[in-house]
Amino acid sequence: MEAYAVLETGGKQVLVKVGDTIEIEKLSVTEGEEVTLDTVCAVSDGTTLKVGAPYVDGAKVVLTIVAPNKKGVKTINFKAKRRKGSRRTVGHRQQYTVATVKSIA
Repeated sequence: MEAYAVLETGGKQVLVKVGDTIEIEKLSVTEGEEVTLDTVCAVSDGTTLKVGAPYVDGAKVVLTIVAPNKKGVKTINFKAKRRKGSRRTVGHRQQYTVATVKSIA
């Protein structure tokens, strides 16, 4: 079994392996920069699993930034009240950072 880690970023938990490309909440970084995240909830070297409470001490995941500012799909929220002529449309487009997992330690 391969080494993997569960990291927390942007209020979400993501399971990653070395070489994976992931989309995470927008970070203020530049393209090609390396980012080290130490908010690792669980880490496995392929045989043993360490689970943190809430984070594993000394565990780090190194990411290489591929695209610092990618936009997600647009979601439309439409509200209407029947028989009142009241309509409201709101759109939202989430911004992401695309990164590749370089190493898990």
